[in-house]
Order: sequence, then structure tokens, then C-alpha cells
Amino acid sequence: MSREPDLSNSEQRQSRRGYLNPSLVRSVSFWITSACILVAVLASLLAIWKFAGTDILWRTVATCAVIGSGTVAFYWVNVLFGTTSE
Repeated sequence: MSREPDLSNSEQRQSRRGYLNPSLVRSVSFWITSACILVAVLASLLAIWKFAGTDILWRTVATCAVIGSGTVAFYWVNVLFGTTSE
């Protein structure tokens, strides 16, 4: 009676690391961070061409930095508290 692991069951299970669906969290994090970068670049261009003041520029860049950092931190915490074995 040799006890061999049942590979058919383990092959069907995907290795999932994260409390929430890691693929969804990664996708949302990517799009939010990309949108923050796009808004910051747009605000910088408007400030360079003097369509917006430097006050608006720094507030926009700071807001995008906070939102982007929060998104990356959320992704990291999701991976940290997730388990690999169920």
C-alpha cells in the first residue's frame, strides 16, 4: 500500500496567492496606477504650457502619488495575507 499523492486533484487547483483574486487585484492596480501616471503627465504638460498653475500641478501630482502608492500597498497586503495552501 504505497501512498502516492493524488496529482489529478492538485493539478486542477491553481496555485493562488492572495486573500482576494490576485489576477483581479493585479489588473485593477495596474489600471489605477496607469491612470495616475497619465493624469500626472497631463497636469505637468498643462503647467509647462501655462494652461494650469504650479499649485494645481503639485496638488495633482501629490494626489496621484498617494493614490498610486495606496494601490500598490493594497496589492502587497493582499499577497502578504494570502495563503498558498488551502
